[in-house]
Amino acid sequence: MALRAWVQSRHGWARRGLAFAAGSFSVLALPPFFVWPILFLTLPILVWLLDVDATSPPRRWIRHAPLIQAASMGWWFGFGYFFFGLFWLGEAFLVEAATFAWLLPFAVTLMPAGLALFYGAATAVAAAISRPGLERVIALAVALGIAEWLRGHVLTGLPWNVLGYALTWPLPLMQGATLVGIYGLTLWAVVIFAAPLVLAEKQRRAGRNPWVPPLALALVPLGLLVAYGAATLAVGNHEQTGTRVRIVQPSVPQREKWQPQNQRAIFDLHLDLSRRNAAGEADNLDGIDLLVWPEAAMPFFPLEQPQALADIRALLGDNKRLITGGLRRAPRSGEPESARPAKFDFFNSLMIVGHQDQPIQVYDKIHLVPFGEYLPLQSTLESIGLEQLTRLRGGFTPGPSPRPVLDGIGPLICYEAIFPGALIQGAERPKVFVNLTNDGWFGNTTGPRQHLHQVRVRAAEEGIPIVRSANNGISALIDADGRIVADLGLNEKGVIDAVLPAAKPPSPYARWGDWLFGVNLLIFGLWWLYLRSRPVPVVA
Repeated sequence: MALRAWVQSRHGWARRGLAFAAGSFSVLALPPFFVWPILFLTLPILVWLLDVDATSPPRRWIRHAPLIQAASMGWWFGFGYFFFGLFWLGEAFLVEAATFAWLLPFAVTLMPAGLALFYGAATAVAAAISRPGLERVIALAVALGIAEWLRGHVLTGLPWNVLGYALTWPLPLMQGATLVGIYGLTLWAVVIFAAPLVLAEKQRRAGRNPWVPPLALALVPLGLLVAYGAATLAVGNHEQTGTRVRIVQPSVPQREKWQPQNQRAIFDLHLDLSRRNAAGEADNLDGIDLLVWPEAAMPFFPLEQPQALADIRALLGDNKRLITGGLRRAPRSGEPESARPAKFDFFNSLMIVGHQDQPIQVYDKIHLVPFGEYLPLQSTLESIGLEQLTRLRGGFTPGPSPRPVLDGIGPLICYEAIFPGALIQGAERPKVFVNLTNDGWFGNTTGPRQHLHQVRVRAAEEGIPIVRSANNGISALIDADGRIVADLGLNEKGVIDAVLPAAKPPSPYARWGDWLFGVNLLIFGLWWLYLRSRPVPVVA
């Protein structure tokens, strides 16, 4: 096949550039594009690049050691994939450009470079244990699946844009996550998309029909996933709880949010939006049971502002509740209430406020964002003048684990909702997740859209609806199949009024979590062992 020959004839920087380009174009398979057929080309290119580069002119030995070369190809592929998948991180450094803009080039290159190390390790392992052809595809599927799982757990983890998300659109495909989770879908994605061209080339060189087995290897599992998803949606639980929810999206520009002179105006904006329905008509929350404001909705410490709490309770009356994000501070252990602010711990919290006689329930975020809410080696880096994006001296403190369930509500703040298998940390299963976030840091980019889609997949995996309130968007009510019931787009100011869908019985993934990924790893490992045990082919 001319394409394989052309790929393998590249060497040096042309070879690295091809790997980078293949990774870059692979981003189109992810939200918000979902052009996942692109992977039928880019993943075979990665597989072929793992073959030894025999066309390169001789140089120092280490540059052409097979494992070094394979790791290099995986790293360049991963660097392109994460560079274009995460470029929107740079937007956060422009919110306070005078302070943070100088860090932008480092943020948009060093993060992708670090994450690409997982892909480099995966391709090195795959090349070390496999021969060219289908055996290498299976080895790469296993290695990349493990690498993605590790990426979601090492150093607090960042499972953003896991390759398996390519198999979560349209909605019937998303239901595959209920069977194997997003890491399991990564295994299948590599085989479905890489095998056809790789196997067709091997079939052609062996003088056989080049397309029937390769297409079957892709279309059969893809068809089964679609059929399973369609059947799941057809018999899905479409019941509603009867609880009427109002989700507020204030769309406060991030540059204005924390200016002290804006505190009262922003608070009043939340109150005013809460009193109006989706059409903008004043109704004073008539018929609404649950009101939801976004992460850090009030740019002050609400628990220290009696008048603000009185205004909220006057808004709610006797039979409604507010779930809101807010900052909280408390003296460190052993310090008196009168301690200086330097002796306080600060928390990014979710608060549930009811009528006057109900205590305020608080959940403190446990999975903080590195460099956004805290700095690794906080005191050391602060001593040389570095700050996290929130500019809070000392950074935020994580709340106690495990994450609680508050009156049937599973609290999730910001990117806590992207971690597969970690939404529920205790024995109690919530009736609904409430995800409060502030994607205003990232502008009108792919970042907020990727975030929303990952939250949708979590809802499907767990079979539990998610109420999502975002400061600048995208706010949404998501049912237990991952379907968007109602939403508000980026930078839209308004509210969503909807009836809360009911949860479903626990899905296989909700019951067994990443053990199902382990089962799939075992299946793929046995498949690889079978291929490995066969005689070395005459034509590789």
